[in-house]
Amino acid sequence: MMDSRPATHTIRSHGLTLSRNHMHDWLIIALLAAITGILALLHPFHRFIGKDMMSDLKYPMKPSTIPFWTVPLYAVVLPIVIFLAFYLRRKDVYDLHHAVLGLLFSVFITGVITEALKCAIGRPRPDFFWRCFPDGIDVYDQWGGVKCHGDIDVIGQGHKSFPSGHSSWSFAGLGFLSLYLSGKIRVFDQQGHAAKLCIVFLPLLAASLVAISRVDNYRHHWQDVFIGGFIGITMAIFCYLQFFAPPYHAKGWGPYAFFKALEESYANTQVSRPPPTHVGEVEIGYVRNNDLGTASSLDDSHMSIDDDLESGKC
Repeated sequence: MMDSRPATHTIRSHGLTLSRNHMHDWLIIALLAAITGILALLHPFHRFIGKDMMSDLKYPMKPSTIPFWTVPLYAVVLPIVIFLAFYLRRKDVYDLHHAVLGLLFSVFITGVITEALKCAIGRPRPDFFWRCFPDGIDVYDQWGGVKCHGDIDVIGQGHKSFPSGHSSWSFAGLGFLSLYLSGKIRVFDQQGHAAKLCIVFLPLLAASLVAISRVDNYRHHWQDVFIGGFIGITMAIFCYLQFFAPPYHAKGWGPYAFFKALEESYANTQVSRPPPTHVGEVEIGYVRNNDLGTASSLDDSHMSIDDDLESGKC
């Protein structure tokens, strides 16, 4: 059998090789981040807004309860800190690397989709009236469309209601974290410890409260936050399953790459093991250890690899 001590793959021993093997993934992450930033700077489509539509767009302009600059802190930085905490315990760079990579893919793919839809749809926010007419004097053209005289950037942001970026980013980051914790604490281990669900649901509750705050601040309609959250959690699930088994799987506590590395290590151990000793026509099923004076059965070599993989658990 393999050594019963937990296998370790540290940043120092495997980090550089792992990063090189996934160099193209990191380049795609950088590209997605750049596209998200560019889309965020574009002015959205200005759809027709008539006088009779203003009755639903006269909600007051209120400051955001959750400023957008805080979103990367709790949706990206916080999960990475938790990933690092698990790394310090297990010393598994595969887990750390793939968790960070999957998280960034989740939030930046979500960011591209969200910003693209915002620009293409151009739905007005609930407080659009005061963005368009900050002095409260509404002006319309001959077709009944608005003739805004407010700040052009404020008006442009007023056409970016659908979908909610706060909601999509929150569910993309915190949804990924929820899946990660589900695997790590083995929520679906069939032991009936329902208290574990409280830990898993906490990130989702936080994301939900952020989404609700966007409606309370009159920055979004309820449809905006619902679809934004759906986009975010969908991307989180897809990106998580790209690197990890489902949380309910027997090996859902670790990334695919970790188990692959253990299998390769196991195979190398089997190849390097000496062949059994033959005496006449009889094959001896035991290998004598001259130093320790102990014998171990060769039948151990046929044990399931899953037994050895368990030695890598935290």
